[in-house]
Amino acid sequence: MATRLVQINMKARDDDALGGFWAQALGWAVSSEEPGVTNLEPEGFVYPDPVAVVVDLIASPEPKTVKNRVHLDLAATSAAHQAELVARLTELGATPADVGQGDVPWTVMADPEGNEFCVLDSLYGDTGPIATVVVDCADPRVMARFWGHAMDWTLHKETDDHAVLRSATGVGPYLQFLRVPDVKTTWNRVHLDVRPYPGDDLAAESARLQALGATALDVGVPWTVLADPEGNEFCLLTPA
Repeated sequence: MATRLVQINMKARDDDALGGFWAQALGWAVSSEEPGVTNLEPEGFVYPDPVAVVVDLIASPEPKTVKNRVHLDLAATSAAHQAELVARLTELGATPADVGQGDVPWTVMADPEGNEFCVLDSLYGDTGPIATVVVDCADPRVMARFWGHAMDWTLHKETDDHAVLRSATGVGPYLQFLRVPDVKTTWNRVHLDVRPYPGDDLAAESARLQALGATALDVGVPWTVLADPEGNEFCLLTPA
């Protein structure tokens, strides 16, 4: 049994407006399964497919109060493309963001609701528009151990400062756990959604993840919500 990362769940005060920004930023199609939910995925995409991790924006009245512990890194094919992408995102409503990054080769920005994201240079040319999904953490090795067993993704790198995984098929974005000094103080406005494979048993998979170190959470929703060993909430979706 195993899961795989299939989507990013992002809370939004206005899911339609923020979905419009991200659809243009990623070049993806927009749909809605119900009011208060905006779904983004590549044109012609057949869900789920490791070639992309899709984005669901969910309406929430609660404001953003702290730096997100999960964010997206957008890919560029060159330094010139990076500059063009930053300029286009600025026109769409993104703004520069200072999260203490100092002098780095990537550009840190915030979307119209203040969600931080980075625009990389030419490091990731084969991932699609999302190069990396980044999760802040205290111990990348602990996180790599848990998520490496939770999913069938392959561990590419592991140090005291960061750990990197990618789909076993070698396509789509990377998942990076990045050591940061600050601690988690509130529920994550952006979180991961994972899904077991067809034929797997949802209850058994939930039990397996808890045996690996996850914690079951009761947040008043009908689907399964867990937290990883550092308390990051994630949803365990039905097998598909």
